[in-house]
Amino acid sequence: MDTLTESAAATASTPAAASPAAALRKLYFLRFAFAAAWAALLLTTAGTLTTLTAVLLVAYPLFDVGCAVADLRSARPEGRPVRGLYVNAALSTLTAVGLAVAATSGIPAVLRVWGAWAITAGLVQLAVGVARRGLGGQWAMVASGGISTLAGASFVAQAGGADASLSALAGYAFLGGVFFLVSALRLGRTGGGAKG
Repeated sequence: MDTLTESAAATASTPAAASPAAALRKLYFLRFAFAAAWAALLLTTAGTLTTLTAVLLVAYPLFDVGCAVADLRSARPEGRPVRGLYVNAALSTLTAVGLAVAATSGIPAVLRVWGAWAITAGLVQLAVGVARRGLGGQWAMVASGGISTLAGASFVAQAGGADASLSALAGYAFLGGVFFLVSALRLGRTGGGAKG
């Protein structure tokens, strides 16, 4: 992890650092917009596990894979660390498959799969945010990763209860989107050169 951190800090001190910050900013705005729209759509179908709900559930981690790929493309030319992005893409791909299977078993199974993803992806997001701290605007990503880990544990616990519902996933996605929005705004204000 030290080499990831050193690489991110070295990149932030070069003149090209504005380029990765600008790419992240656009990606973070896109992620916020998607999360907000997805959460609104899921809330309309969260009461039952329909085909539309299953499609929405699978679409979310697939979108995450797409974002990781876009992030990888912008990170490689700048020499930024990409290990966490590969892990994130793999986790999200496995989650999409897991959710497709879980959707045939009911809401508790979906909550367990989503919860496991939220825990593992949250830890990865936290690590990537720490590694990118030199770009600025990453405190929100670190906080989001920590909250995701805790939320994942609550989804797994909720799966065992009588009140298992998908509506909490909409709130989780929207809150995650807000963290991306905060990071995007912070990156714009700092120009990618400040800590935080």
